Amino acid sequence: MLNFSIRLHTLLPLLLILICACVPAEQSDKGMNSHSPDASSLSATGIDKDTEVPPLPDLTTAAALTDTIPEELTPPEPEKTVAQEVQELNKLGKWEEGSPESITKKAEVEYDFPITMNRQVEFYLDFFQNKQRKTFARWLARSGRYLPMIHEHLKEAGLPLDLAYLPMIESGYSLTAYSKAKAVGPWQFMRSTGLHYGLTVNSYVDERRDPVKSTKAAITFLSELYKKFGSWHLAVAGYNAGGGTIKSAIRRSKTKNFWKIAQTRYLHSETKRYVPKLIAAIIIAKNPEKYGFTDIEYQAPLSFETVEVPRWTSLRAVASAGNLSLEELRNLNRDLRQGITPPEKPYTIKIPVGKKTIVAQNLSRVHAVVSTKYETHIVRKGETLQKICKKYKLSATTMLKANNLRKSKLTPGQRLRIPTRKTTYRLLAKNENPDRRNISDNQQRLVLHTILPGETVSIIARKYDISSHMLCTWNTITDINRITAGDQLAIYLEEETKTIAMNQPAEQSISSKILVATTQKIKYSPSKQPKTITTLAPTRFPFKKLTYYEVKGGDSLWTIARKFNLSTEKIKRWNNIKGNIIQPGRRLLLKVESDADV
Repeated sequence: MLNFSIRLHTLLPLLLILICACVPAEQSDKGMNSHSPDASSLSATGIDKDTEVPPLPDLTTAAALTDTIPEELTPPEPEKTVAQEVQELNKLGKWEEGSPESITKKAEVEYDFPITMNRQVEFYLDFFQNKQRKTFARWLARSGRYLPMIHEHLKEAGLPLDLAYLPMIESGYSLTAYSKAKAVGPWQFMRSTGLHYGLTVNSYVDERRDPVKSTKAAITFLSELYKKFGSWHLAVAGYNAGGGTIKSAIRRSKTKNFWKIAQTRYLHSETKRYVPKLIAAIIIAKNPEKYGFTDIEYQAPLSFETVEVPRWTSLRAVASAGNLSLEELRNLNRDLRQGITPPEKPYTIKIPVGKKTIVAQNLSRVHAVVSTKYETHIVRKGETLQKICKKYKLSATTMLKANNLRKSKLTPGQRLRIPTRKTTYRLLAKNENPDRRNISDNQQRLVLHTILPGETVSIIARKYDISSHMLCTWNTITDINRITAGDQLAIYLEEETKTIAMNQPAEQSISSKILVATTQKIKYSPSKQPKTITTLAPTRFPFKKLTYYEVKGGDSLWTIARKFNLSTEKIKRWNNIKGNIIQPGRRLLLKVESDADV
């Protein structure tokens, strides 16, 4: 039975991945086939099922796990007025084909996207100048940050530069835009479409929010659509509805003229409005003063440097290393969904220009301090302990102990202490050696552990060098095989006053700390005297710190492991090293004794 349970525990993460991989993606009601996508079936903004498969956790990342930054999701501003636009466009009557020459011959500016003037385009010119004036002014200001970069890539691909205004009507150039249909980022890619065009989308990274990478993907998509239809009006419509929808509309209407197709019922109103809206946006954005948009304070063009950081590095740590604004760093790295780099391998992040050297030099000296703090929750009428525990992802036992309560009955107005785990970072002085890293403060009796996907009771117990039985006792876990990712487990730790055992020299009794477990809490006792143990056998809980070691010439995994009293297998597991070869200059993540000389 023991061997079977060990094998099952080892296979569970792999089974989870296989099961998730076999679940078919939901098909769009617009004909999107997300199983085998191609340019004819994909749309950037159609409906798609956004199913994520989280990667397996790493056991050496206690600080990062408590330091996630909430993912910011905002409704796309252009989406807010869709129903109003469609309703007012329907009042205009039959769609006009218009004249493509009337503007281009007399234009004060040049266009490389085909401009047509008709009453639908005139509607949007009026709409942007009046009803949506403040919003459009905000889009103009935001465009200054991204237009130079988008123009550069469009020019390199040989596409019309005016396509740079397409993300204006998609998202208002917002990196945090998240639509009702789960389209994401400035170009509003669906998950399946983004994956098809090389964008990474998982629990840690969503490159649909990366302005550079998503721009390159959108350009590839638009190029394929234009090659297929030979018309920029149809290509842009296909970007919204999917190439398959446009192909069907062409076949049924027997024309490749977008404006004639728009007169039929073969396109949804949301797609019909897309082309005149883009044309109006281009006209105003290229000559804003003519349309009353004066004194626009355009944002500075996007600029950054890149630096490679170790896996599972928090942006807060990088901000501390370079004395940077966390908000500025976050805005440069919106592709990091939780503000933490993924666990598989080192990751390249963007940092402000001129900060690369200082970040690279200081990052290894940034240390995390994990502690448990308390917030206050005032009980409202009708709230139960169960509801409050669910809100904060705590067990009832943890909540009761944190508030010295014996019964679960609550009264309105009652104040509850809510334990939360916090991580802060500080830059150590050169040659400063902290006593410990990523361990909760000595004075804290309660440590909270957030359960990760794939974690089991035994994995968590090993991480803190405690028994699975005691972990279950503290958190009222009745089934050891049933814990939920995202929930928090309470671990009670307290350091006793140092005393000398009666039959042991003082220097020995103080140098080695023992974890003593009871049903109430865990205590550190500096004595190995068996009389101090009440419930469990003594378990060693060494103070450790996470640090980085730069591989030098002549180093091998064996010599490094010997130097820090580690096993080569642990070093390989912590750093995702497959073989036995390491190159000089590589930085290895190590979990070492607090007094180790690194």
